[in-house]
Amino acid sequence: MSLITVHQFTVVEDRHERRPDVVLFVNGLPLSVIELKNATSESATIWSAFNQFQTYKEEIPSLFAFNEALVISDGVQARIGTLTSDREWFMPWRTIDGEELADTKLPQLQVVLEGAFEKRRFLDMVRHFIVFEDVGGGVLHKKMAGYHQYHAVNVAVQETIRACVPVSETFAVKEEGGTYFAKGQRDAKPGDRRVGVVWHTQASGKSLTMAFYAGRVILHPAMDNPTLVIITDRNDLDDQLFGTFARCHELLRQEPEQAKSRTHLRELLHTGSGGVVFTTIQKFFPPEGEDQHPLLSDRRNIVVIADEAHRSQYDFIDGFARHMREALPGASFIGFTGTPIELTDKKYSRRFWRLHQRLRHRADREGWRHGSHLL
Repeated sequence: MSLITVHQFTVVEDRHERRPDVVLFVNGLPLSVIELKNATSESATIWSAFNQFQTYKEEIPSLFAFNEALVISDGVQARIGTLTSDREWFMPWRTIDGEELADTKLPQLQVVLEGAFEKRRFLDMVRHFIVFEDVGGGVLHKKMAGYHQYHAVNVAVQETIRACVPVSETFAVKEEGGTYFAKGQRDAKPGDRRVGVVWHTQASGKSLTMAFYAGRVILHPAMDNPTLVIITDRNDLDDQLFGTFARCHELLRQEPEQAKSRTHLRELLHTGSGGVVFTTIQKFFPPEGEDQHPLLSDRRNIVVIADEAHRSQYDFIDGFARHMREALPGASFIGFTGTPIELTDKKYSRRFWRLHQRLRHRADREGWRHGSHLL
């Protein structure tokens, strides 16, 4: 693996000659470009660097054919985004190792370089945390995970492997090349089928976090081509989340499927491996006249992903949740929610498999907060 950074790299295209400040080449491909402005100049800001990128994209577009990330900085502030990001979505990267927020005394450029461009993290981002979404009219937007999404997903995947793998096979949890940048539950046991809960602040990309998580779990060798079952409690949420996953199907290496009825759901889950299945929890209802749902699969490499898994749903879903466990007794469970929850709520802990909190990331943007917490 060859990683080379070039300062003042000259690009000549269609009679335009430009010299971006820093270009990162990976195996000869220019995967990232960094534009820097002088912090001592009152007229130079990160948005001057942003505007410079707009010029580059017009005059030397070939430089960006393989681009994965752009960084802008004025020496004090720094932001990271993609080729299609507007100002709003050039965001700070606020952690280096993923366990704590970086010291605010550190230059933001240092944090983004050490946090997002550490060799393994950057290659991980390129492979698992970038998606394209069609916003209509044939226009594609390139989206990259924020720091809170990246670290939350990696810890959730780590806990998923622990929860799914039986005690006799705990060796399968380990990966070569190091570990992710956070710790799991203190009291967790291998094979206990309790993954945890990911809590998101509102409008901070929960649906995409779920898609990134699904893509990582599907590709993990310890999961052996798993089946993912995404659960919501309303048809509109099911349609909305299904749309996000469908647009990210390349990340999933397969097209997701949406259960249209209880019969269709049972057909989709009668599979020996693979599959990304969307359903409302109400479809886990036993046949007429029966109190127990028939077994659909006892495989352990099934992960149930509950959207909006919060305590207001307890009484409503309790019966359906029982039937779901009857249908999939070997499945492991993870919840994603944007609704504030209480860490001391024992009822919540029993229902949604409390994951000991290790990440408390947040990002402020225009007066409101982005973040993902693992609980």
